[in-house]
Amino acid sequence: MPSRPTHGTDLAGASRLAIEAVTGVTELVEAVHMNVLNKAIGTPVVRPIAGITSFVYRSVKGVTRLVGGSLDVVLARLVPALGEPAGWKGRDAVLAALNGVLGDRLEQSGNPLAIPMRLHVRGPQGPRIAVMAHGLCMNDQQWLRDGADHGAMLERELGYTPVYLHYNSGRHISVNGREFGARLQELVDGWPVPVEEIVIVGHSMGGLLARSACQYGHAWLGRLRSMVFLGTPHHGAPLERGGNWVHLITDLTPYSAPFSRLAKIRSAGITDLRHGSVRDEDWAGKDRFAHGAAPQPLPLPPKVRCFALAATLGKEHSDLGDGLVPLASALGQPGLDMENATVYQTNHMQLLSSPEAGRQILSWLS
Repeated sequence: MPSRPTHGTDLAGASRLAIEAVTGVTELVEAVHMNVLNKAIGTPVVRPIAGITSFVYRSVKGVTRLVGGSLDVVLARLVPALGEPAGWKGRDAVLAALNGVLGDRLEQSGNPLAIPMRLHVRGPQGPRIAVMAHGLCMNDQQWLRDGADHGAMLERELGYTPVYLHYNSGRHISVNGREFGARLQELVDGWPVPVEEIVIVGHSMGGLLARSACQYGHAWLGRLRSMVFLGTPHHGAPLERGGNWVHLITDLTPYSAPFSRLAKIRSAGITDLRHGSVRDEDWAGKDRFAHGAAPQPLPLPPKVRCFALAATLGKEHSDLGDGLVPLASALGQPGLDMENATVYQTNHMQLLSSPEAGRQILSWLS
């Protein structure tokens, strides 16, 4: 079980992130500067200038890393003194957004701001479980929106015990899916009464996580009766594909090429949303920023009822989508045969609070 975050661990994590940012900006400026100098490197005057410039940038990065190492040592001693639990207002939302954008880097660098995966049980532990999986840059508390909470609704109306997944949405979806499957099995194994039924409700990326978790063959799959996908980009989201074009364009000239690093800051979780990738083979051994064909879709698990609820900003059926996910992608069309429904004049986030969405979920799971 991960240790409880404190003001000290938050401060240590933020300092590491700041040092990495300074180093990254220095490297970006250096790359632009050196590319300009390389165009004139043939002249006798410029060659020694380029050598001096390179030395200066190495010195700046060296000093920055030295300062960062010293801060780590000092903060390691201060962390026990700053042991008050970290509970400042808005912390969970800020960390969720940060992990969505940089979560893979935070985890790889051992930064204490990286979110560990947890399952939070709310309510009496009965034989029927509803697992709620949030989307990108979100956390388990954000199922409560405008006074509505689909998990609490399922407890109140149908007697399910709501269990809320909290995870680092910047990791690869398949990596999170594998851990989600294992954590859910641990939950079922330790449940105080025999589990008769499991349903999973996934919003946005959370639906992809649920599909990914089903491929690993855990025993809980035999108790899984239904999955409900709310605005899940089964075939990807154009916003990520747009981000992918940014670095392809900036790579075209040596002067703009260093700026493609900025477009490549986005996390593995975000790049997985380009095509809705849910398997390791979709990204393992490949350049995740390369512009390529969509992978073969993972089939839905057999003997599990699957439902897709899409939203559209329009007043009638169209490809307008919910502002983030196109209608066809949210419905899994083509390729994924699910019962589906659409709510109108509703955006991606309003699927969490729409009364019409709530009624549709109840209709499917009743």
